[in-house]
Amino acid sequence: MNAQDTTAADATRRRVGLGLGLLALFMFASQDAITRALVQDLPVPQILTIRFVGFATFALIFAAWRLGPRKAFKTGHPVLQVTRSALLLIEIAIFSFALRTLELADMHAIFAMFPLVVTALAGPMLGEHVGWRRWVAVGIGFIGTLIIVRPGFSVFQPTMMLGILAAVMWAFYNILTRKVSRTDASETSLLYTGLVAVALITPFGIAAWIPPAPDLWPLLLLLVAISTTSHLFLILALARIEASEFQPFNYMLLVFATLTGFVFFNEFPDFWTIVGAVVVVGSGLYVILREHQLARSKIVERPLPRRVG
Repeated sequence: MNAQDTTAADATRRRVGLGLGLLALFMFASQDAITRALVQDLPVPQILTIRFVGFATFALIFAAWRLGPRKAFKTGHPVLQVTRSALLLIEIAIFSFALRTLELADMHAIFAMFPLVVTALAGPMLGEHVGWRRWVAVGIGFIGTLIIVRPGFSVFQPTMMLGILAAVMWAFYNILTRKVSRTDASETSLLYTGLVAVALITPFGIAAWIPPAPDLWPLLLLLVAISTTSHLFLILALARIEASEFQPFNYMLLVFATLTGFVFFNEFPDFWTIVGAVVVVGSGLYVILREHQLARSKIVERPLPRRVG
């Protein structure tokens, strides 16, 4: 294969990866819409138990197929794996509780602040240097979050604070996932995510269990199918495109959530929520762009290896 064919193949692979990633984001928004419908009639622990039993089954089969049963469980950070998995479970539980009263678009507009929280935590937790420009972007993004939440105004709902808490916990989860990814395979992290969540949530799900109405079972099964398939698509996407390349497209989740909220619940964010979301997303995109610029400058400044002989 010549250089031109290789370049064309790489471009095709990236396009396929981007398409799979966007499809995964659309499925994430769809699963949130299904969750919003289900939490009106069923306890959150029950929904999460059903969801994670299906997810854990998928993760076990997938990790064993990719790595082998013994290697799939091998981790260099068992405590961090359990901690990050517990954080994810709690974050999803908080997100689900909030969806009982908050609209999808409003929740995702608040949740869009999480990349800024990751940037703020990257210094103390990962030892990464964060310059003053990115700190300013974090501050502006926080102002955008205040525009969305509007504390002290009649539009403010205490449930909005759950959205902020969920975003912070998701940021911690991302930081810990970065840490374990230095030694552990993504399949291993996926496996621990499913198994730890099942172990933690099942007792609460059984205690809160109520018989679902017959018309709710299709939604529950669809939630399991979409939540597992979306993660598979994201894994397949990141095998074809770098995570840093895909990161700006993560904000499409807010667009998809707004669309699903409008189609299925006739919900649409008000003017100030849109303004705040634009500020938050703009700040996040600036942080991503700045990180890419710094990464490229480090590559350029890296000295070439000296030839010997």
